[in-house]
Amino acid sequence: MAKMTFFFPTNVLSILCFLILSPPPALAQEREPQSQNLNPTLKVGVVQHFGEKPSDQLILKVQPGDHLTLRFPTPQGEKQIDTETVILKIGVEPLPEPEVEERIVLSTHRSYENAEEDAQKWRSLGLEVELAQPDRWQVWAKRSVYSTPLLRRWLIDSLQAQGHKLPSLETQVLTQNLTPYWTAAGYRYNRNELEITTSGNLIQVSQTPNDPEPLVYGGSLRLQPDAYGTYTLVNNVPLETYLRGVVPHEIGAWPPDASIQAQAVLARTYALRNLRRFEADNYHLCANTDCQVYKGLTEVYSSTDQAIDVTRGLVLTYNNNLTDAVYFSTSGGVTANYNDIWNGEPRPYLPGVIDAPNKIWDLSQQNLALEPNFRRFINLKTGFNETGELDFRWREETTLEAIAEQLRYYLKRRNLPYPNFKTIQKIEIVERSPTGRILKMKVTTDQGVLEISKDEIQSAFLPPISTLFYIDPVFNPNKTLKGYVFVGGGFGHGVGMSQTGSYHLAKLGWSSQQILSFYFPGTQLKPLNSSMQLGN
Repeated sequence: MAKMTFFFPTNVLSILCFLILSPPPALAQEREPQSQNLNPTLKVGVVQHFGEKPSDQLILKVQPGDHLTLRFPTPQGEKQIDTETVILKIGVEPLPEPEVEERIVLSTHRSYENAEEDAQKWRSLGLEVELAQPDRWQVWAKRSVYSTPLLRRWLIDSLQAQGHKLPSLETQVLTQNLTPYWTAAGYRYNRNELEITTSGNLIQVSQTPNDPEPLVYGGSLRLQPDAYGTYTLVNNVPLETYLRGVVPHEIGAWPPDASIQAQAVLARTYALRNLRRFEADNYHLCANTDCQVYKGLTEVYSSTDQAIDVTRGLVLTYNNNLTDAVYFSTSGGVTANYNDIWNGEPRPYLPGVIDAPNKIWDLSQQNLALEPNFRRFINLKTGFNETGELDFRWREETTLEAIAEQLRYYLKRRNLPYPNFKTIQKIEIVERSPTGRILKMKVTTDQGVLEISKDEIQSAFLPPISTLFYIDPVFNPNKTLKGYVFVGGGFGHGVGMSQTGSYHLAKLGWSSQQILSFYFPGTQLKPLNSSMQLGN
């Protein structure tokens, strides 16, 4: 990104202006005295973009013998209603006059990690920015700063004049207003905000009357507006209660204890490090794979509850800072270095490691950046932690037409060049990392050449479920190019702990601390304390 300096006239400048319990005996040596309660309440967006469809609704119920307490603002002050059930719907009202909504989108990304790194670059160039997720992760010019049409157009013109091609001004004309409403005691209430509590701290949420999988959340709920003209149902829940709804849905309740304990530590660390992820929408985390899968207290298990309790308060640290406690399903035999997938400062504790209990491959001697080495590696099938598991090895053949359809969709969503190309002439792998992950691919189309890097590869191409693969051309009987076969291993980004690999290590008798040290070398398991910065 080119160096950029902004000169503001004076009038423009004026506008711009845990609760830590006593440890179980087995982990006592890991503990240190605590001076304050550090079991914070998390704000988790459990239903996002409510109101995106006119038919959206939420049905809230309580456990037998309890009641919902609804609190919401009125011109006369806060009003309170008690009820057993409430159905939230979306009301559509025409605006007296059309309203124009604008935002400057500086860049779009597959992952929060790359969006945050790009945001740092824009900040270093003098812009105030914010991260948002209307669909994919985006970096926006901060709306509260660039708050007038004049400032937004001045900024976009300045960026384009300095050669920045990706930033765009998104404009939408609004003709109607979306407002949640509900009916109680014969009255209809229309409000943008609603607090929902119960005496038992358990609320059931479903999205249809016959929802086969209603979810039950501990804590309280709040319906609030987001940054996209829709609404979010936010669960306010203590950290340790939150983990009860994450761990069984991320790793399951059946793996060995040490594997579940490692997952509990990572889930706790991940949550505390990512408290700013949805700052633009005034909550902390989402409840899907863009954060951690969270299903409240719908399904809790003694095995996962025990793992959470045994590790209570423990986080994974590096130099007394919370780590990027990332994890994934399956490595394919080798984990990825942090910078194989995401941009930004290197994480020394996230190198690529051969995912095997014994030394079956030496990366220092057999660098997987070399294509012959990589192909030999990917054809090995025994001796790894994940041998024989689903997605350890995979093969997918697809046509040029199918590849082109997905690629066009990707380019349009990203506002990238050549979104209307007609044909693909060639696909090449240009660069690999020493751990075998693809760093750059090149696609030659009838309109020009595209380069796609790192984790964006999984969005641009439909077949690969990781970036650990090679491709071979597939030809028609007349020798013309028909498509490509993707041959690879692993499922997910590949950085940090392989959940599948952790099962095997735990079965071999490894402790949770040994598992974490294997996947995160150089880290320390420590109790959360007030010196650690949250949300960094």
